[in-house]
Amino acid sequence: MKRLFTFAVTFLTILCLTACSVPLKTTTTRKNGLNCAFQSEVSITLDRLQAEGTVHRKGAGLWDVEFTSPNTLSGVKLEFSEGSVNASYKGLSFSVPQSAVPVKSMMLNLIKAVDDNASLEELKGDEKDGMLAVSGKLEGGDYVLTVDKDGRLSGFEMANNSLKMTFTGLTVTGDTSAPETVTGTEVPELTTSVTTE
Repeated sequence: MKRLFTFAVTFLTILCLTACSVPLKTTTTRKNGLNCAFQSEVSITLDRLQAEGTVHRKGAGLWDVEFTSPNTLSGVKLEFSEGSVNASYKGLSFSVPQSAVPVKSMMLNLIKAVDDNASLEELKGDEKDGMLAVSGKLEGGDYVLTVDKDGRLSGFEMANNSLKMTFTGLTVTGDTSAPETVTGTEVPELTTSVTTE
């Protein structure tokens, strides 16, 4: 009986000490800086494809990306407008080239993730090295959206698609918030009078 009691106390002590040493994962909140128009340099790694370019967000669902590398994509501009995608090369419009199809679908995932999170008041996620990692799910799989101290886009990853996008030199070009509506404006009362002689 003494052995059983000693074993139970020892087991509970080890369990308590071990449980206390495991840090709990905490969620951090940060102001949302995604709901703005911006431009940024982007580096895209998609499986074996390495691409570079400039991305512009003009508003919810209104994006474009122009590639500078690799040679098969250099100069190609993809414009995303509320579900439709247009491709152009030096002003000439054409269907999305086969070499850009994988990037097109990954850009659609990025657009959906950013636009969905841009509508939130605050961003919630795990903080690491001054960055906030916001996790979520899309039809294409799980994603991690990384934002800086100001809540601005810094990275986007989808591990199941071997996708990693890194954004550098982000500059805000405008605010995409809905225009404010004026309330409480009084309209002066008009009266008319008719005089007869």
